[in-house]
Amino acid sequence: MEVFRRYMNNPLRNFNYLIGCEKTREAIALDPLDGDAMVALAEEQGYTIKYIINTHEHHDHVEGNPAVVAVTGAEIIAHKNAMVRIPNVNRGVVAGDVIELGSLKLHVLFTPGHTPVHLCLLVKAENNGGIPVLFSGDTLFNACAGNCRNGGDVDEMYDSFVSQLMPLPDDTLLYPGHDYMKNNLAFALTREPENNDASDWQASVAETEPDDMPVMTMGQERLYNPFLRLHHPAVIDGLKAEFPHLGLSDRDVFKALRKLRDQW
Repeated sequence: MEVFRRYMNNPLRNFNYLIGCEKTREAIALDPLDGDAMVALAEEQGYTIKYIINTHEHHDHVEGNPAVVAVTGAEIIAHKNAMVRIPNVNRGVVAGDVIELGSLKLHVLFTPGHTPVHLCLLVKAENNGGIPVLFSGDTLFNACAGNCRNGGDVDEMYDSFVSQLMPLPDDTLLYPGHDYMKNNLAFALTREPENNDASDWQASVAETEPDDMPVMTMGQERLYNPFLRLHHPAVIDGLKAEFPHLGLSDRDVFKALRKLRDQW
């Protein structure tokens, strides 16, 4: 498997991905915002786009679909409940389905929260030379969780984190839908000012351009992402200062963090 990440240089700071099977030279365009750019990237790298996969229905994740289809005739795949929300979806998938293309095997995770129909894609270690990979769309970002403001639900987001993302192995590579790393690390440090991992990474990426942002692992994320650190006393103590009646459950902590991030 080859993964090509392209920063779209737009106000929402989208990443688009081309996921290629090196044996067949066929590829998947994931969440194309700029369809022409994805087609050009595939041609440049010697791939033919066979599938488009949309993690969810927001315009910045589907806008490039028509341009890709017009050139390649690619089949559009999304969660089955997104078929009424995304035009011209050819195949609806559900949790547990496997999308195969050549040697590629992408396992569908149902991760509602950012929207009710959001999915993530997991490439298991045995299908990728021992290295698991997560394409997380707008569910999990570097140092943060996705927002729930535009038709989402924070309780569903918490449930998705607990059931689908937190169990993933530490060596899972993370490919999110946007480049928010610098801003999210700054927020993370408001929650844990003494977190040396967060401050070290903040310094490391301070001058890094979006296209050159490091690909992090779940293990690294667990060191500084407050939404993966719900048990840590520093996170809880800081929240209690702002939410005196905060409950101690992980769900309470997650929801308080998301509320603060929405206002930050």
